[in-house]
Amino acid sequence: MLRDKKILLGLTGSISAYKALLLVRLLVKEGAEVRVVMTPSAVNFVNPLSFSVLSKNKVTIDFTDNEHQWNNHVDLALWADFFVIAPLSLHTLSKMSSGICDNMLLACYFSSRCPVIIAPAMDVDMYLHPVTQRNLRSLQEDGCILIAPESGELASGLSGEGRLAEPETILEILKRHSSQSLTFDGKKVLITAGPTYEQIDPVRFIGNFSSGKMGFALAESLADRGAQVHLVSGPVHLQIQNAKIKRYDVVTADQMHAKCMELSKDADVIIMSAAVSDFKPQNPAAEKIKKEQQEMMHIDLEANVDILSEMGKNKKPGQLLVGFALETQNEVENAMRKIKNKNLDFIVLNSLRDAGAGFQSDTNKVSIIDANGMITNFELKSKKEVAHDISNMIDTFLHPKSLV
Repeated sequence: MLRDKKILLGLTGSISAYKALLLVRLLVKEGAEVRVVMTPSAVNFVNPLSFSVLSKNKVTIDFTDNEHQWNNHVDLALWADFFVIAPLSLHTLSKMSSGICDNMLLACYFSSRCPVIIAPAMDVDMYLHPVTQRNLRSLQEDGCILIAPESGELASGLSGEGRLAEPETILEILKRHSSQSLTFDGKKVLITAGPTYEQIDPVRFIGNFSSGKMGFALAESLADRGAQVHLVSGPVHLQIQNAKIKRYDVVTADQMHAKCMELSKDADVIIMSAAVSDFKPQNPAAEKIKKEQQEMMHIDLEANVDILSEMGKNKKPGQLLVGFALETQNEVENAMRKIKNKNLDFIVLNSLRDAGAGFQSDTNKVSIIDANGMITNFELKSKKEVAHDISNMIDTFLHPKSLV
């Protein structure tokens, strides 16, 4: 996927700059042509000669070289198919978001027309600081693609978010962006994710084990392809990375239903991946139910509104509706019935009988079934990869290839 691609790799002053040596090696093995631009601070951490040897190209640091020959930042920026800044220090991040251009790397950034991928690396408190997060959101809104740092032991001795993403991770994300175009540019996508909680009393609820990971992965995948994503999420501890995702937090099925009805009017694609509680208590208690009241207690339940069914009834011409089905028996039959009864274009089916699939897991094994009964089976994959497969299927529905 990266063969003959022109990759401009930017290095800033960070102890993790040594990881970029392996990244250059991996890119060259993929057949990419790599050129490296460094800030003056970066040379305090890594030797430019090493990058020159691995990339087989001159490393650019200053606007002029030792012979006072001009290094044209515009030519270098326009040469690139991708500009990857890894590691991105807090210092350079601040300059990029503020419009400061006082070195060669920044001049290349402000002259670039290609996709820019940024991979921050810094200590945990620096990364989590509100100013840092605000600057990262600002760059994303300007079109930068963020590879979030990983969590682990840091150079300071602390542990937490801030580690530069591994070279293999950066490579895979770069390959993914190289292989896909912004086919969802201009499309509005509504996605639901996570569980809903239905109150029994102020401290107890009826819910389920949904983590929201699948819905969040779908939101990131489609936003990466250019979609404007509206993500309606039940109670989860996940964070979004792409600035093209607008998140709405809800708790109950009724709240999720109201928000979905509001947002679905303008949506081109609706993906209902949330695990909505089927029932809720008829009369939730206003005060905590005491233990002595619980010995013979029973809870009367009533059905929640079927949000997916409501979406199907109100589906507009040209609108694509995708459902999810988590089954434990008669999986295909139940999924096919849901497609018909709820007016779906296709459904994503997974079974709790498959090891590694279902709630909480970082992996999933799915089958996609369309309204004509065609079944596409997939192997066990990470939920990020599953999201990529589902995005591809949606792309096929929106942009069918003509049979000539």
